[in-house]
Amino acid sequence: MLADLKKRTQDKMEKTLQALQAELKKIRTGRAQVSMLDNIRVNYYGQLSPLNQVAAISCPDAKSFLIAPWEPSILKEIEQAIVKSDIGMAPINDGKVIRLKVPDLSEERRKDLVKQTKKIVEDARVAIRMARRDSNEEVKKALKDKAISEDESKKSETETQKLTDDYIKKVDQIADEKEKSIMTI
Repeated sequence: MLADLKKRTQDKMEKTLQALQAELKKIRTGRAQVSMLDNIRVNYYGQLSPLNQVAAISCPDAKSFLIAPWEPSILKEIEQAIVKSDIGMAPINDGKVIRLKVPDLSEERRKDLVKQTKKIVEDARVAIRMARRDSNEEVKKALKDKAISEDESKKSETETQKLTDDYIKKVDQIADEKEKSIMTI
């Protein structure tokens, strides 16, 4: 029972870590990353479709995107979706492809992005602590129901705390890397 509980707790923490990485990819750092355009939805024959499903997206250099639609007829829809998305980049439509230039980040904007990053990271820490709390509550319930001994309970809580510390350390590492990339010019 305790091994199963530990595995479930570790899975929750791992999913939190993956969700954190996915969220942080959406925060732009001044360099072009295809993941920055993940939230853009294009009206494709009456259906809102992700941009990467209606066009090929590439980064010819560190400061720009090149968006080549599968069908030239949807260039206008892609352009409108980019403008509506509020990503802070103006599309340049040349009739075949759309180019996006990633603007340089001001010092103030960089600090705002770091604050945003810290909030997302803190939410991840809270989620990891919640997984620890849930695990410890299950252990206490099992102890109360006399399904496990007090020694097993203490050992399980210690292992859960070690797991929590490890994942918090991983979260902090990811956060430091992201903040460093945001503040790098």
